[in-house]
Amino acid sequence: MKAIRTLLADDHTIVREGLRALLLADSGIEVVGEAVNGREAVDLAMSLRPDVVVMDIAMPQLNGLEATSKIRAALPGTKVIILSAHSDDAYIDRVIAIGASGFLIKQTSAQILARAIHEVMEGKTFYSPQVSKRVREHYQRPEKAGGLLVRKATGLTSRELEVIQLVAEGQANKQVANELKISIKTVEKHRQHLMDKLNIHDTAGLTRYAIAQGIIESSVQVTIV
Repeated sequence: MKAIRTLLADDHTIVREGLRALLLADSGIEVVGEAVNGREAVDLAMSLRPDVVVMDIAMPQLNGLEATSKIRAALPGTKVIILSAHSDDAYIDRVIAIGASGFLIKQTSAQILARAIHEVMEGKTFYSPQVSKRVREHYQRPEKAGGLLVRKATGLTSRELEVIQLVAEGQANKQVANELKISIKTVEKHRQHLMDKLNIHDTAGLTRYAIAQGIIESSVQVTIV
């Protein structure tokens, strides 16, 4: 049987090395690449076209949820399993809405991760036991179906979400421009538009908003100026 080609995306080297070492024990899984941030995860997915991406939710430059959205849009055949240290309802709603095939808590054992990879390749979904109950409750609340869309009711575009994440991570306009390959003037326009749209008047406010909306996790190191 052909091994399942898997891409690991986590900004912590020790976590990636640990995941790789654990998955090596499964002859049915091949780790074909590793990404250190969300943007690299998208780029590697496009070039490597893996069967499965194991994606940390709290990634610099582009968070795991937005990276997953981009990968799913471009490569609908690629399955994505989200890893997170948290199982908040907000994250669960968003993971379901963007079409990820699984959501695992980071404390999950290697055997569970390997099982999840095999099961999503069979077209199934897979969630950590502590997440499963909340997932069932999600589907019993039709008014919350499409949680990501509900949380995007603020009207932020994909580009605005990218800008607000980089700003919230403490990157200056020039750094944002370089990262997104747009002009500094365009970055300034996006920032001003974000502030006007959200009725927020400073970078600290944008950062608090990004954390509150799950665009970045509060565990991500940010610089508030």
